[in-house]
Amino acid sequence: MTPIHWKLVLDCTDPHAQAVFWAAALGYEEEDHSAFIARLLDTGAAPAEATQTVSGRLAWRDLAAVRHPDDPRDAKSDAGLGRRILFQRVPEEKTVKNRLHLDLHPGPDARDAEVARLETLGASVQRRVAEQGGTWVVMTDPEGNEFCVQ
Repeated sequence: MTPIHWKLVLDCTDPHAQAVFWAAALGYEEEDHSAFIARLLDTGAAPAEATQTVSGRLAWRDLAAVRHPDDPRDAKSDAGLGRRILFQRVPEEKTVKNRLHLDLHPGPDARDAEVARLETLGASVQRRVAEQGGTWVVMTDPEGNEFCVQ
């Protein structure tokens, strides 16, 4: 079987703010879809109301994405072809605990500094866990999505 390409998709209320946070948190790059969007608008393949200007560039209104800087990308759309997170606007707020979350692994000697750095980006510490199997910090991103720092 050929491995299946995948991306992680997070529902959110502000995809562009989430992309800014997660790009900074992970050291990823925000994807710039402006040239691709402009081509679609010029040919009538996308409506102008599906777009907005973000940080001085044309962007999808309801979508934003980040990608690993070392992975390949599509030159026409700037979409990542490897490790990638897509943020998708949904109308409802988050109401329950995530069933899927990211674990960040800066290393045990760097964990406290990483937690502090993530707090400056807008993350919040929910609890510190110390169990026989290990220690980690449960945090939430600016929209309340849980993730762990190992």
